[in-house]
Parts: sequence; C-alpha cells; structure tokens
Amino acid sequence: MVGMLQIITYLLCVYLVFKAVEIFTIGLASQGDCRIAARFVGILAILAAIGLAAYFVNAIDTQAQAVASSVNRYLR
Repeated sequence: MVGMLQIITYLLCVYLVFKAVEIFTIGLASQGDCRIAARFVGILAILAAIGLAAYFVNAIDTQAQAVASSVNRYLR
C-alpha cells in the first residue's frame, strides 16, 4: 500500500514539474510588454515545482521507511 502511495506521489511530482515547464513555455511565447515578467514567472514556477517535488518525495520516502521499520519490528 505504501509503495502505491510512493508511485502516485512520484507521478504527481513529475506532473507538477511538467506544468511548470508549460508555464515557462507560455512565457517564452508571449509577446509585448509582459514578456520579461512572464519569463520570470515561468522560471519561478520551475524552481518552485522542483523544490516542492523534492520535498514531497523526501516526505513520502521518510514515511515509507517509518512504516517499513514498524512492520519489521512487529514481525520480529
């Protein structure tokens, strides 16, 4: 069960990064006065998505390790 939760979390993190890249590409394709601001927002979105993805992966891995150690103690 924990393994399935890890896989779902990994997939959601990949989706989050893909959406941030999509925001950045929209900023690259924008025209006019807001072009620099759109690029800046896109770069911030990518950095935030990578940071949040790393946090979520670390959190779910820590939780999985805690569950695994609890199960190992219970089975001894």
